[in-house]
Amino acid sequence: MTIHDSRFTILTNRPMTAAVWEMTLAGDVTGVRPGQFVNVRLPGLYLRRPISVCDAGNGVLTLVYKTVGTGTDLMATLPKGAVLDLLLPLGNGYDLTAAGESPLLLGGGVGVPPLYLTAKQLRAAGKDVSVVLGFNTKDEIFYEDRFRALGCRVTVTTADGSGGIKGFVTDALPDAYSYFYACGPLPMLKAVCGSTHTSGQLSLEERMGCGFGACMGCTHKTTAGYKRVCKEGPVFIKEELLW
Repeated sequence: MTIHDSRFTILTNRPMTAAVWEMTLAGDVTGVRPGQFVNVRLPGLYLRRPISVCDAGNGVLTLVYKTVGTGTDLMATLPKGAVLDLLLPLGNGYDLTAAGESPLLLGGGVGVPPLYLTAKQLRAAGKDVSVVLGFNTKDEIFYEDRFRALGCRVTVTTADGSGGIKGFVTDALPDAYSYFYACGPLPMLKAVCGSTHTSGQLSLEERMGCGFGACMGCTHKTTAGYKRVCKEGPVFIKEELLW
């Protein structure tokens, strides 16, 4: 994998919920795989911001991000036509060859976006894909229709019961699936590991400094010692993670 520094031009930048935004950009997306991320340089800020890849193809990159601080708040103000410097593709993505015939995708909150390109490629390969999306409340739900448009079977859960099934993604697991792919907050991923009956791959969310393995600031304990989420991850196999 060759990491390159590229300039991307914003095509659209719009809110999908009160705090979640979708940005599409035109640029070189060569080699980008599901589960990888990009590091975005923002004007006036020293550290780049790591954002998961939601979709990539035909010269267009889609990023979905939540406004949670200075960097993402600034991203939400950027207009169409603005040019951003991106470092990509970063991290190890999902291995889709392990999916089997009926993979299950589990996403929580802003862990949902990396699963979209995953689902898109699995459906293109003829897989029977089930998706469970978890949110806190119905006002935070996004991309449900996008997954349905791909031909996935979609179940939505909300913690407060205001939309879909009341509970968490682990409360809506189907009886049968061949393998799973998950992304979301660490408590959710830990619960997924304890509730699933097959192997699977999990994309971990950690705060990152450099984004490419130099600072050692985003490590997670595994059966082979501590590994860097930005470099050896963000995707890990269920059996190698220690909680």
